[in-house]
Amino acid sequence: MLTPDAQIESPKRVQITVVIPVKDDAAVLARCLSALRLQTRLADEIIVVNNASSDASAKVAVAAGATVIECSEPGIPAASSRGYDLSSGDLILRLDADCVPPASWVEHVEAAFADHSDVAAFTGGAYFIDGPPLLRVTLSQMYLLAYVLAAAPALGHRPVFGSNFAMRREAWQEIRSGMHRHDPELHDDLDLSFHLGEHYRVGRLDGELMGISMRPFRSVTSFRRRLYRGFRTVLVHWPHDFPPLRWYRLATQRP
Repeated sequence: MLTPDAQIESPKRVQITVVIPVKDDAAVLARCLSALRLQTRLADEIIVVNNASSDASAKVAVAAGATVIECSEPGIPAASSRGYDLSSGDLILRLDADCVPPASWVEHVEAAFADHSDVAAFTGGAYFIDGPPLLRVTLSQMYLLAYVLAAAPALGHRPVFGSNFAMRREAWQEIRSGMHRHDPELHDDLDLSFHLGEHYRVGRLDGELMGISMRPFRSVTSFRRRLYRGFRTVLVHWPHDFPPLRWYRLATQRP
């Protein structure tokens, strides 16, 4: 029985870090950071990884109160990994500079992890916030469905979507040494999916969708480059992750 002088310790507050890699995206980064300031649950740390920008991206981040980390090595894999490495939060949330998160995003991510202690990462959906208004919903659904249908057979599980993604810090610490962070022509979301899914469960994040840019459809060249990076990322993981071998390993070894 507690005495009058006894103190009940409050549960430790979960620390949350948001990581945003950026290269020459000052205008949209300002919009993204503004949306993060309006969250119903504010992040404890926002890290903007400046990947050798030639514009005012770093100044925009500093003005918004974010921590700026410089990464001179080219490529999203290097920039994202550096941000994860230097995160201090228990949970690491990731989105892109051109994203606009709903006001409840951080709150929903925290609740999802609290409700599912067996899940190490969550990934959610998105919708286009630019481009032809009548095509935004249809094209965003097609884009994400195509990504899942193409990636899931190679992985044996749900892929993570880097524009709306979160993971436990201890999961990153476990897989970080195996990441292909020094190859700028890899699809960083897919590479992360290979390594996370090898050891952990990846859950789906419910709630409002993330607002994203329609950049993949701006040009044939841009879309073709994304496809190339996706195929290349799969092949880099062979033969160790050749689908039948990976499926068997996941079915027999993963908890």
